[in-house]
Amino acid sequence: MTSNDTQPDTPDQATAAEPRLDLLVHRMTWEADGVLSVDLVHPDGKPLPAWQPGAHLDLHVGGHTRQYSLCGDPLDTTRYRLGVLNEPASRGGSRFVHTQLRPGQTVTAVGPRNHFALTDAPAYLFIAGGIGITPLLAMAREATRKGVPWRLVHGGRSRASMAFGSELADLATQGSGELVLHPQDEHGYIDLDAALTGLDENTLVYCCGPEPLLAAVEDRCPAAQLRVERFAAPTVERSGDDSAFEVECRRSGVTLTVGADTSVLEAAEAAGLQAESSCRDGICGSCETRVLEGVPDHRDFLLSEAEHAANATMMICVSRCASDRLVLDL
Repeated sequence: MTSNDTQPDTPDQATAAEPRLDLLVHRMTWEADGVLSVDLVHPDGKPLPAWQPGAHLDLHVGGHTRQYSLCGDPLDTTRYRLGVLNEPASRGGSRFVHTQLRPGQTVTAVGPRNHFALTDAPAYLFIAGGIGITPLLAMAREATRKGVPWRLVHGGRSRASMAFGSELADLATQGSGELVLHPQDEHGYIDLDAALTGLDENTLVYCCGPEPLLAAVEDRCPAAQLRVERFAAPTVERSGDDSAFEVECRRSGVTLTVGADTSVLEAAEAAGLQAESSCRDGICGSCETRVLEGVPDHRDFLLSEAEHAANATMMICVSRCASDRLVLDL
């Protein structure tokens, strides 16, 4: 998740299962117009928790909690690298990074967390829009390391605004990859029909970028081959039941009544329960909670169809109840 800077602010809470670290800002580098990379290190020089391509951190900056994809090398345990766009519609997170965060300061990070993992495949097609390149850069690096063929199509407003171009070009020269740049001021929008028509059914497609790009790719690519990561939740028509329901919070011994206009997360917070959250739109995974009994009405944009069918977890910020009641690990 490259950045969730237009999402509302939420309580600063973390689950015990995820690492929570105060990290030192070691270096900040201009990667493109409006894009800074931020290198974070352990203040005592210790190795950082492991991560895999597609993972992101929850970063607490300037009183805000935002998600930023890791775009460095997972084999480098000395640092985390993030790519941060100076978002024009920023609610404060990216603006703080660009105008106030500086090397030598510390920030609190939770994670890494990964709902966009790179699955083994014989070949990959990566499609990035703008700052959506950040998780795909790590994926291209991993595919190159494994010798798996990949093609990366990156669209942006202009070459000057498209980050990490030289790194991607270097990766493409190492044998297994191909880089295609589509700056709009030179070539217009990405030709998705050309990119996706005739695609081998064993090739996995990873796409990250603004919603119009994701929607267009989803229209053209079989769902079984496609993995996407969103900046924000799309607008959709809901047909599920919005009536009140009951939730037993097994771990805390509290039973909640979730009203028609209230989420499970809001009801839990009102009852004084500690629940990790960030986006409140079902796209970041912060509030993922184990389902012990009952059937959720899944309304997130993160879990796969198979994960929805398994009903092992739910995003309590948006998902509701499709059974008589739910029993959750809260």
